[in-house]
Amino acid sequence: MKSLWDNKEAQNYKTDLDLRVYSSRLLGRDSSLVLHGGGNTSVKSTATNLFGECEEILYVKGSGWDLATIEAEGFAPVKMDMLLKMAELEELSDTDMVKYQRLAMTNPSAPNPSVEAILHAIIPFKFVDHTHTDAVVTITNTLGGQERLRELYGDSVFVIPYIMPGFVLAKLVYEMTKNVDWSKLEGMVLLNHGLFTFSDDAKESYEKTIELVDKAEKYLKDNGAELHIEKSSADVEILTLAKIRKEVSNLRGKATISIFNDSDLALHFSKQNIDKIAMQGPLTPDHVIRTKRVPAILGDDFKSDLANYTQAYKAYFEANKTNETMLNPAPNYAILRGNGALSFGDNAKDANIIKDINEHTYEAILRAEKLGGYKALSPAKIFEVGYWSLEQAKLKGGAKASEFSGKIALVTGAASGIGLAIAKMLNAKGAAVVALDINADVEKIFNKADAIGVRCDLTCSDDIKKAISKAIMSFGGIDIVVSNAGIFTPSENLDELSDDNWKKSMDINLTSHQKLLKYTAPFLKLGIDAAVVMVASKNFPAPGKGAAAYSVAKAGQTQLARIAALELGEFGVRVNTIHPHAVFDTAIWTEEVLANRAKAYGMSVEEYKTNNVLKTEICSNDVAELVCAMAGKPFAKTTGAQVAIDGGSDRII
Repeated sequence: MKSLWDNKEAQNYKTDLDLRVYSSRLLGRDSSLVLHGGGNTSVKSTATNLFGECEEILYVKGSGWDLATIEAEGFAPVKMDMLLKMAELEELSDTDMVKYQRLAMTNPSAPNPSVEAILHAIIPFKFVDHTHTDAVVTITNTLGGQERLRELYGDSVFVIPYIMPGFVLAKLVYEMTKNVDWSKLEGMVLLNHGLFTFSDDAKESYEKTIELVDKAEKYLKDNGAELHIEKSSADVEILTLAKIRKEVSNLRGKATISIFNDSDLALHFSKQNIDKIAMQGPLTPDHVIRTKRVPAILGDDFKSDLANYTQAYKAYFEANKTNETMLNPAPNYAILRGNGALSFGDNAKDANIIKDINEHTYEAILRAEKLGGYKALSPAKIFEVGYWSLEQAKLKGGAKASEFSGKIALVTGAASGIGLAIAKMLNAKGAAVVALDINADVEKIFNKADAIGVRCDLTCSDDIKKAISKAIMSFGGIDIVVSNAGIFTPSENLDELSDDNWKKSMDINLTSHQKLLKYTAPFLKLGIDAAVVMVASKNFPAPGKGAAAYSVAKAGQTQLARIAALELGEFGVRVNTIHPHAVFDTAIWTEEVLANRAKAYGMSVEEYKTNNVLKTEICSNDVAELVCAMAGKPFAKTTGAQVAIDGGSDRII
């Protein structure tokens, strides 16, 4: 492991807290050191209070912040004298620890201090860095791990036996180090937990972490714990993945994102003796609030396997509970025998966090097995952390679930106009979105964890099937289909209508919708409150001269939706249609086109835009709002409906 410290860059940071932010981000940049909010850092400094008095302050990472992106306001300022007095107490409840740490803060609007703030305070150095480094924790989670640490570090590192984080850990360290000469220590290892380094210099504290981790990595290599992972591929049908997601959603009682991990590492791990190595527990107990203690292991009869998992979880809870309320007993991830893994979350972010944690865990377990055997903490100790109120608070502190949280939406024609507005709004309302368009720009527009773009020619069956496969592997299923893609073909009267014009309109404005329904229907039947929204046109109820190719195709699309409503209704899939008209904030309505059309009707542009009964302008977002309503609760008991969104057309009324 190499140091990322840049002396030139570090010169830009003048204050203690600025340097703390800089070195914290260096730690957070390496996922083998900390993952998704893990680890914590601090700096001891001074501040002048309201009365002009100088106070010793510990700036410690606040709850909810990630070291990779932390800012100065992410550090909670806590009075040192209060923390040191707390360390001398014989007992301190979790509730009181949180309360008195907050009372000791000099900024009441700052985040809650880390649960390890007292521990940071008693370490007698200015800068303290705490990481959950993979290499060190791998060694501690190996049979004979403590002896291996002695072999590796000698007396330069102080080893603390595992104990719960928080006050009890701080108290243990306080008692164990009363007679320790800290100046002779390079760091401190908490068994099954992580590494602490410290110094009065930010660079030195950071680079002590790098040095100790580098030694651990070399130790693993020198002792035969290197991994050689061959490339391989999974052999699992996407329909099976959708069925598993459906079953897990049922067990969890809500729509669930299910991310398929078929990386070479995940596949290799899934082909090992997973009944032994995957069922001991997480790499560090901090992970349990994300992953639970163990995964579900799924074979061909995955329904029985999932049912057995929930029963085993209930037994685990009963064996370890005191006065806790049981969490949902469904798994948070699963190993598919020989075929990789799945991670489950309320949204794509949560599922991806679990996937990332598991990738590091797979590697650590495989290395520990080569070193002598993986050995996690006991179920009782892992339970203690998993049901610890301060850990649970990390999960409960998030925002309220969005309307479409856990849902997966597939939207066509999503690179521009109405489709773009729909895809963005569904995503903003919590849905994981798969955006399709023949325009490859869709892949740049939608390129994040919960919204992906896929270039797709909707007249090509193979393209549609590949896009669906991408959706299932990325998110687990399909709950919402918005069939929006379409084109305006040139205006031609019947006696001059070209074959090309007619065929192109039928292919894109009708047949592509039929193909999409054909290939998504098996997955919609497995969806959660599944819904299809057809974006048709006012040209169905009110066609115009010269628009035969377009109007007839849109009439066919509307009829297709009605038939789909009849056929899919028994599976709980709703199919409704909207008929937009005169949506002017789309690419086809340039200023020139608008001006010409308004002139042809003897109107101003503004009059033309509001030429409807309500005298209102219809925008793409208005259409998107109606689509979201049709996909959501307002239309939960409606299917086969057609709704115009046009401000009121006297021709239709």
